Amino acid sequence: GNGPSGICLSYLLSGYTPYFKRHSLHPHPILQRKLEEAPEVSVLDQDLEYLSEGLEGRSHSPVALLFDTLQRPDTDFGGTAESVLTWWHEPDRAIPHLVLGRNAPGGAWHSIEGSMVTLSKGEWMGLPDLPFKEWLKQKRRGLKNNRATAEDIAQYYQHYVMKKGLQKNFRCGTVVTSVRKVSAESIPSHTQKDLLEDSDSLWNSNEKSTEVFQVDGFFKTVEGDKELFSVYAENVVLATGTYDNPTWLGVKGENLSYVHHQLSALEEAVKNNSVGIMSDPVLIVGAGLTAADAILFAHHCNIPVIHVFRRRVTDPGLIFNQLPKMMYPEYHKVHQMMKEQTAACAGPYECYISLPEHHVLSFGKDKKCILQDKNGCQKAYKISMALVLTGSNPNLCFLPNNGIDLAIDSDQPVNSKRNPIDVDPFTYECTQEKGLYALGPLAGDNFVRFVQGGALAAASSLVKKANKNPP
Repeated sequence: GNGPSGICLSYLLSGYTPYFKRHSLHPHPILQRKLEEAPEVSVLDQDLEYLSEGLEGRSHSPVALLFDTLQRPDTDFGGTAESVLTWWHEPDRAIPHLVLGRNAPGGAWHSIEGSMVTLSKGEWMGLPDLPFKEWLKQKRRGLKNNRATAEDIAQYYQHYVMKKGLQKNFRCGTVVTSVRKVSAESIPSHTQKDLLEDSDSLWNSNEKSTEVFQVDGFFKTVEGDKELFSVYAENVVLATGTYDNPTWLGVKGENLSYVHHQLSALEEAVKNNSVGIMSDPVLIVGAGLTAADAILFAHHCNIPVIHVFRRRVTDPGLIFNQLPKMMYPEYHKVHQMMKEQTAACAGPYECYISLPEHHVLSFGKDKKCILQDKNGCQKAYKISMALVLTGSNPNLCFLPNNGIDLAIDSDQPVNSKRNPIDVDPFTYECTQEKGLYALGPLAGDNFVRFVQGGALAAASSLVKKANKNPP
């Protein structure tokens, strides 16, 4: 994967090394004291468990909190204190690696509607040692309400790869079809020789692995052909995110052509004039941010909406009940509509009805959809199209058994919120498969701001494996 996790890991594996900046002051006194103990040793070579002990914040990952607070010391309190890290390029520490991705660097950010504004503050979307704000300034643009558009972010990630000289490690237009362990003896001898020459640091002869990973897939060539490839590696990092497979409700008629599972379908329908002010309402199912984006988009285009979701409007688990109003006025507006505009009482917003604690029973061929409330009462609605926006699941079809054996609950599919891959919190190596690592949403880290800690943990682990004599 070549989204933010993959880019950040590539940066750290390319010899870019973080050290504590001498004479800088971190607002967390205990962390400051620990950082002063060995300023000449890079953060990659230090004990991440020791450094991150006692840190608190908006992530469950200790290393994510550590890397975040080193880069943005007091950002949660609205502060703008400078990073306490200084970055040195030490090419002799680089570890040979490849970053495989379907699209341009930036991953799923390239498939999000370009004008969508991000949930996170703009500066939280940045990667190490190239602040997002500075890059925007060069484009002579400011941040709207401190937040950035998806198009800005996708461009920034591409620029980052070029600016840091990482592009030689990236292979875009690549689809991986299989990752599996094979015996090192079974590798064709010419490949073995290339591997040894390429990365003597990893393949030191005294402890050569008996098993390696074989990664198969294909390139999409300019002519549109598929060119097959096989790569052998001692370590493989999974950073493929969670946007590949939208969640289905599993109800009758969900496969009909007017039922969609991506926001882009609504944008497309508006472009083609197949929905508009006079059409039957669009049914939107879900109460997360993607559903909210769809409601805002429909509201902006004056398209009538019926909004169905299972939770109560006051449910503390609802994302809107966790967002500060000041920073997210548009999501606050959607939440207000959800509260005030139920079918029972008409509110001030035209063209929108909210149906909390309802779920879809079926979709009919005649574009009638049957909904049921918490008391079992059913009602039919005539709609123009349906958008089921209830989350998404990663696509791990290239792993044995779809990667289920790697998850915390190995009886259930991998899911970034409910059942991530089980990793060691200080190395991000899979507990079930040594040499395999998982970053980002696959490991339960869902914000760009916090996926970088996983990259730091994995890089630190890989550097320690490559160094036969760590400090």
